[in-house]
Amino acid sequence: MLRTLTLGLIALAAAAAPAFAQDSTIQPGYWEVTNKVQAVISQTKKERRCITPSEVAKFTLGPSNRHYACTYPTRIFQDGKITLKGSCASKKGRQVAIEATGSYSPTTFKMVADVDTTYAGLPLGGRFTTDARRLGDVCPAPVKTG
Repeated sequence: MLRTLTLGLIALAAAAAPAFAQDSTIQPGYWEVTNKVQAVISQTKKERRCITPSEVAKFTLGPSNRHYACTYPTRIFQDGKITLKGSCASKKGRQVAIEATGSYSPTTFKMVADVDTTYAGLPLGGRFTTDARRLGDVCPAPVKTG
């Protein structure tokens, strides 16, 4: 059960990246994103991905994924600074508090999110870091498999 919770928190962290926001925060294009999870286990994942103009707007909701429904009563993206504070709930009702701070520019994005929950009455937390940089205007053509 603890493994399931840990994997859920890792999935939440993966969804936190990138949490790009408002229309003029970042430029669409080709991005390199590094996500680090420091919880019960530690994990680092680096990926390169294309962020389209429509996806920039989609990320205004902040971290969320198919395992957790999240709300952010505090969501501030202003003057290159990020402040998020909210909570997420799993489909089974497990609550996770999340607070994130960071910075952004048209070509960079950095965010640190701290999450807190309980498991069997014991406090359980983690820190998730996203560090992203824009590589360019043009995304490479998708690789065809098969």
